[in-house]
Amino acid sequence: MTQRRALPKICIALGLPDLPRLLEQAKREAEAGETYLEFRLDYLPDPGAGARAIAGFLADYPGVAILATCRRHQNHGKFNGSIEEELKILEMAIDAGSRAVDIEIETAELVPARCAEIRARAWLVVSWHHFETTPPIDPVLKRMCKVPADVYKLVSTSRKPTDTGRILAALAKHPKVPMVTLAMGEIGFPTRVLSTAMGAAFTYAAPAHAQGTASGQVNARQLRTMYRLDKFTKAAKIFAVIGDPIKHSVSPQVHNRAFQSKRMDAVYVPLLVKPTQLRDLFSFAEELPLAGFSVTIPHKRRIMRYLDSVDDLAKRIGAVNTVVKKAGRWRGSNTDAEAVSGPLSKVISLQKSSVLVIGNGGAARGAACALVDAGAKVALTGRNPDRVRALARAVNGEPMSQEQVMLRHFDAVINATPIGMWPEVDASPFQDKIPAEVVFDLVYNPMETKLIRDAREQGKQVIPGWKMFIEQAVRQFEIFTGESAPRAAMEAAALDALAAKRVDPKAQ
Repeated sequence: MTQRRALPKICIALGLPDLPRLLEQAKREAEAGETYLEFRLDYLPDPGAGARAIAGFLADYPGVAILATCRRHQNHGKFNGSIEEELKILEMAIDAGSRAVDIEIETAELVPARCAEIRARAWLVVSWHHFETTPPIDPVLKRMCKVPADVYKLVSTSRKPTDTGRILAALAKHPKVPMVTLAMGEIGFPTRVLSTAMGAAFTYAAPAHAQGTASGQVNARQLRTMYRLDKFTKAAKIFAVIGDPIKHSVSPQVHNRAFQSKRMDAVYVPLLVKPTQLRDLFSFAEELPLAGFSVTIPHKRRIMRYLDSVDDLAKRIGAVNTVVKKAGRWRGSNTDAEAVSGPLSKVISLQKSSVLVIGNGGAARGAACALVDAGAKVALTGRNPDRVRALARAVNGEPMSQEQVMLRHFDAVINATPIGMWPEVDASPFQDKIPAEVVFDLVYNPMETKLIRDAREQGKQVIPGWKMFIEQAVRQFEIFTGESAPRAAMEAAALDALAAKRVDPKAQ
């Protein structure tokens, strides 16, 4: 058997439909410093030509490790040849210099002797994929281990948070088995960040300027810079932001930059949680374990029923945006309220000022409570009159119809709805004149909403949503860690992330 040099921690999966594009993308990745690339030969019309081309590529980039894969269509690949033809192509790739090959378990268990021959010449990765859900892992691993290999790759699909937890838990349960464990889909995204610290041999990433080969892949630069994959350890505290949708959130950029600034062994990941999955979330949170999490739409109110305690302000608001585990108990608080009154108080005197709050959800309730506490006269409006009236009674505010609003003028107006949030960036609560001198939009993605643009054009003073976002994030960080927040670093991270999303709104 050949000498085994450890494989790098991030493998860039390259699946392109023609050889020149594959080699061009591989060249880009190598010149960007990536040292581990998967060539999906089954994506090519002539996989053999792709295998032979590896030699020329490695002559130019000898420091790169190549993982060759030629998955058959019966196993969700694109290769239509026989098992024998698949193995010959992989052997050609080894002849050309590939350090590793991936053979799906459905093939490997039929040809164990050939697999042994291949393993004598290169790393053998035996892989299993489930594209519908995450079944029990132990029977799958038992089946795979019947074929001796250097790495066992288990890839499932997450439909709920505990699916993500089960695929990660395999690493701790079987520490002596070399594995790669990943869950496809947005719900499974945390596996791509957390698995290597938990013992996985490596993780997969998408190329920087092309589509990945699996749902949920993020590019290697984000894994290293945003999530600091090479920096946090198995002992790291894990935090998350939960919501639906969640791709728009810049919380991971902000909190991970804060951890970096404070040199903390911690990481913060986005976690898609559907409205019906909160109970499942807490099972996942206990098993992982999560140290705490931020809460966004639509869970701020419903999350309260699952907590052991809620602070007085959050109880009065009826919404929680910050959850932390202390002494084995889940504790909820609300940092949104102060994040509204703080920036607004720097622009107007809140005492006896008139403020219109648009919305009737958790954000609106938090804003209204904070303003009433500061002595402002609060009016409320929204699309659901019954909920507006109920909120007005709860906070001692004045309910208004949209028609009544346009007959009045306010010192400030606060948009506490998702109107104008990406991807509906052309929407605004007001079609024409805005009935206030100061406009505060709590939406922060995009950085400048239509409401803010319209307000500027009408000569209004504006407070963009990112101001509120930073205030609540700073307080969240302090609750999470018990330390002072690096405000300047967090603000810079938020502005960088929002500017990037303005260029590429699909970026995670």
